[in-house]
Amino acid sequence: MRDLISIVIPIYNERENIEELYERLKRALSDFDYEIVFVDDGSKDGSTEIIREIAQKDGRVKGVILKRNYGQTAALSAGFEVAKGDIIITMDGDLQNDPEDIPRLLEKIREGYDVVSGWRRNRKDPLIKRRLPSSIANWIISKITGVNLHDYGCTLKAYKREILEDLSLYGELHRFIPALASMNGAKVTEIVVKHHPRRRGKSKYGLERIPKVLLDTLLVKFLLSYRTRPLHLLGGWGLLSFFAGFFIALYLSIQKLFFGIELSRRPILLLAVLLMLAGIQLISTGLLAEMLMRTYYESQGKKPYSIKEIVTWKRESST
Repeated sequence: MRDLISIVIPIYNERENIEELYERLKRALSDFDYEIVFVDDGSKDGSTEIIREIAQKDGRVKGVILKRNYGQTAALSAGFEVAKGDIIITMDGDLQNDPEDIPRLLEKIREGYDVVSGWRRNRKDPLIKRRLPSSIANWIISKITGVNLHDYGCTLKAYKREILEDLSLYGELHRFIPALASMNGAKVTEIVVKHHPRRRGKSKYGLERIPKVLLDTLLVKFLLSYRTRPLHLLGGWGLLSFFAGFFIALYLSIQKLFFGIELSRRPILLLAVLLMLAGIQLISTGLLAEMLMRTYYESQGKKPYSIKEIVTWKRESST
């Protein structure tokens, strides 16, 4: 039995591109069992009606219509929930990703990888507004997460279904799925894919998303390194702050007791007190976070690990 392939495509004001994308997907996937899931993320240009028309005439197409614009992460999550495929492909709806690259992604999945990410090496976007900030962000994300990919922002990716079932996406975390999946033991790789210039419609992204990406990178780093032990992060900084303040206060006390130096007008005394209080607060916050994480895992029956397989000894049958 062949695997069912689900193509999940978030759509926001792409009415000029949907029908051509649909036709190109049918040609590229003619040798596969597939379904196409268009997720309309609150479009206002008539994209919703086009998706409805296609879904009503083709049983392999599903249209998911969201009540308003929630953002790409939420749209992808809605598509994952509806998709029934064993392998899930994500791509943009602006025709910049090429459907002909999908078979190559599937080949890598069949080689044993759990996540295959596209790399737009010859990217057809403006240098200053898109490519340069993206290159810097990709370098930072790779260094912080330890999952080295050239193009985290490329939506064209392939996932085994079980990988996505273990993830909860919110905010703007869709671009970090490879790093989050790696946290659960997934094998991640990337391949070079085609990238076409946008011919119709307007880009939905600009420089304003850079601060969001950087903040999300810090969140992912925390999830990768300290999700099950937040006290190690907050407590470490708390101890450092507390003891820095303590030794400053000890130094000032010696000056006061043995040398009679007046301390009331010395700002360093206030610094010592603030450092000690900050240290106590950080340690307390770490303890609270630790209790919250334990409550989260225990109340929902979740485990802080993921088992790939269990190998046991099999008794050889006697002849």
